[in-house]
Amino acid sequence: MNTVPDRNIAMELVRVTEAAALASARWMGRGNKEASDQAAVDAMRLVLNTIQMDGVIVIGEGEKDEAPMLYNGERLGTGEPPLVDIAVDPIDGTRLLSLGRPGSLSVVALSERGTMYAPGKIVYMDKIAVGPDAKGAIDINAPVADNLRAIARAKGKDMDDLTVVVLDRPRHEKLIADIRACGARIKLITDGDISGGLMAAIEDTGLDVLMGVGGSPEAVITACALKCIGGDMQCKLWPRNDEERRWALENGRELDKVLTIDDLVAGNNIFFAATGITDGELLKGVRYFGNGAKTYSLSMRSKSGTIRYIEATHRWDKLMQISQIRFD
Repeated sequence: MNTVPDRNIAMELVRVTEAAALASARWMGRGNKEASDQAAVDAMRLVLNTIQMDGVIVIGEGEKDEAPMLYNGERLGTGEPPLVDIAVDPIDGTRLLSLGRPGSLSVVALSERGTMYAPGKIVYMDKIAVGPDAKGAIDINAPVADNLRAIARAKGKDMDDLTVVVLDRPRHEKLIADIRACGARIKLITDGDISGGLMAAIEDTGLDVLMGVGGSPEAVITACALKCIGGDMQCKLWPRNDEERRWALENGRELDKVLTIDDLVAGNNIFFAATGITDGELLKGVRYFGNGAKTYSLSMRSKSGTIRYIEATHRWDKLMQISQIRFD
């Protein structure tokens, strides 16, 4: 009780995701994924470099989407302690943003140095993720029915009360059929499984579990958020072809290994922030007005378990005097 509170970097990370959201939301519906990604990356890098930290990107972006890079191994921050791993997704849902659809976010997470899992060239993972009330009830190797039965029991529900989040992809045809056979409801999402994993773990969203194959970088970022919430997650690497299988074997990545949430991020002092770019069920998107904008963000820290929802008003006449980013 007498411990002096230490620094909550999650509050500083909100400035990072706000900047990326403000810069990229200008491209909403304009059909240019590369330009929106470049705007978000440039803004995120600039603000990350103002934070007192010695950071190394473990989960970057660009390799899978052929987008502008915040590359793995890039060093960010002022170079002073603390030493941290960084996971970024400047736009979770780039296609959503380019088409003017709901649900795109800007996301960043930090943990102690050496604690984040690096999936390398294996860009997809099979995933199952739940909130705190179903922690310990999941087994990615078990049949869908067994998992849903265990989750329902943990949450005090019947199976037909559950809603499962699944990416709408042809590869999930059998998964969807198995869920339907259990009587559970399904929420299909077109993109953005970080948001999907968060909504399945946060209370009062009406969603209970995320299942299926999605991005590996997104899995690590989602694990960071779930450790802040107290949720649970299991994953397995999902190579797309023989080349990725060979790479995994040559680089010590076990394809049959179940990666727990502690394998994905082993740290105990994790920071997470997200800002809505386009309107979604988790967060509202950027609202521009004549001389500024409003943003809606989420800030979390695992050590304290605190979750903050932050509504901010940004004034161009003030901001453009101190910022190197053109927001207006």
